[in-house]
Amino acid sequence: MTEQRTRDVTAPAPTPERNPWPALWALVIGFFMILVDTTIVSVANPAIKAALDPSTNNLDNVVWVTSAYLLAYAVPLLITGRLGDRFGPKRIYLIGLAIFTLASLGCGLSGSLEMLIVFRAIQGLGAALMTPQTMAVITRTFPPQRRGAAMGLWGATSGVAMLVGPLAGGLLVDGLGWEWIFFVNLPVGVIGFVLAWMLVPNLETHPHRFDLVGVVLSAVGLFLIVFGLQEGEHFDWAAWVWTMIAGGVVVMALFIWQQAKTRSEPLVPLGLFRDRNFSVSNFTIATVGFTVTSMSLPLMFFVQLARGLTPTESALLLVPMAVAAGVLSPLTGRLLDRVDARVLLAPGLLLVAGSLFWYSSLMHADTPIWMFLLPSFLMGVGNSGMWGPLATTATRNLEPRQAGAGAGIYNTTRTIGSVLGSAAIAAFMQSRLEANLPGASNAGGDFGAGQLPAFVVDGFSNAMAQTILLPAIVLLIGVVAVLFMQRPPHLVKR
Repeated sequence: MTEQRTRDVTAPAPTPERNPWPALWALVIGFFMILVDTTIVSVANPAIKAALDPSTNNLDNVVWVTSAYLLAYAVPLLITGRLGDRFGPKRIYLIGLAIFTLASLGCGLSGSLEMLIVFRAIQGLGAALMTPQTMAVITRTFPPQRRGAAMGLWGATSGVAMLVGPLAGGLLVDGLGWEWIFFVNLPVGVIGFVLAWMLVPNLETHPHRFDLVGVVLSAVGLFLIVFGLQEGEHFDWAAWVWTMIAGGVVVMALFIWQQAKTRSEPLVPLGLFRDRNFSVSNFTIATVGFTVTSMSLPLMFFVQLARGLTPTESALLLVPMAVAAGVLSPLTGRLLDRVDARVLLAPGLLLVAGSLFWYSSLMHADTPIWMFLLPSFLMGVGNSGMWGPLATTATRNLEPRQAGAGAGIYNTTRTIGSVLGSAAIAAFMQSRLEANLPGASNAGGDFGAGQLPAFVVDGFSNAMAQTILLPAIVLLIGVVAVLFMQRPPHLVKR
């Protein structure tokens, strides 16, 4: 009896009689809602400004609707991943989903911009509690040799959400008003909560000690870095912004040193990075986060301002990408369980980078709009070989007790990459505008007022075409990185 009890506690694989797929489908609902909510708000920003901040002529205030969410989402990820290990991923996920759903109600009922920004920050905290738990449950309920198919569904969710966010945002704002981009979360959140409560198992918890010094150092360091990068362009990269970012880097260096010296249990087990695939996956997901966040800005500016498309029409250009990613991701996930991840990752990343070079070549005033559907499809094919395989490779060798910590690290590096991409693309786009349209910064307000006049379209198009090359080049660095991965153990043994 004692021998059987010990085996039940220590075995990393799930019990064979339990099917882990229903739990994954339940978690995907909440994960999908987080991804949609990240992109849906960008479409609604003009309507939000008109309703809640009509008295000013700049966009500085309404940008905080997105910035507050991203800041509250990025900073706690290392901690929330650990919370799942300590108190159980199901419990933390449900708490996060409840916070996110209630905050969505607060967002929709906001009568002032300040109130909306506060509730968006609370939404970000809820998302931070949820995100690491989705990966942790996959890691702990699917054995390594079957994890690729599960992560394939995870990747398909990302692909479909990339379409649904902007498209749903355009339709809801045009038809019902900006409030409904938040109200739509309420039924989804309630259904997701009930299904997760019923279907997600109560996994074993691990009595971790909380590294309070590490919690404080990581939170302060990440806040300084993320805030500085988010607001750098707004404050024209003033000296105090660089001081804040440098201070954040110093604090994070101190955090890493403290983690290495901690004798009990650190917040970030640095031993995880001895696994080459975990380290390479974290570096690569940062380049992916950079690319995915930064590529949409020049593309959407071009099709809307240089070509006159509406937000909804612009989102329709992403349909081939979402369909290709949604259909192919589960297939590549199942294939990943039988082949070396590099066979999928290197071509996938290359196809996404290639689609960005293709977009750049098409960004002219006389290019038929339908041609933009072609690189969109190519990008979807590439996405199917990027998200799921990368997450699977990062988590395949994690011990169950470290699943939350590993997922927290992985999502933190992805988010930091996204923040870097957001800051870099804004600065690079401004420099390309100055190079192609001298004095453009003095007329920045004219770039938000509908289709541009014909005499500036060529210069503006060239600037956007040059800007979109930046995320393409960064992703090529990720291609080089994945070549240094190792074959997974279950394939080496064959």
